[in-house]
Amino acid sequence: MSRLELSPNFSDPDAFYAALTEAHRERSEADSERINARLILLLANHIGEQQVLEEALSIAAADSEQPR
Repeated sequence: MSRLELSPNFSDPDAFYAALTEAHRERSEADSERINARLILLLANHIGEQQVLEEALSIAAADSEQPR
């Protein structure tokens, strides 16, 4: 049973960030939301394990509840 990897695991985080921001450049808010939704579903499919996905969702949802 896998656990969610929480340690830094990017081979090149700056390159990924640059590609992500470029994918959103000059897009409408609705287009950006569609890109994010598709990206989430593609990565969730790649992970595949329900328990890992639920752990990630729980962590992401808890973080969004924190005051800013």
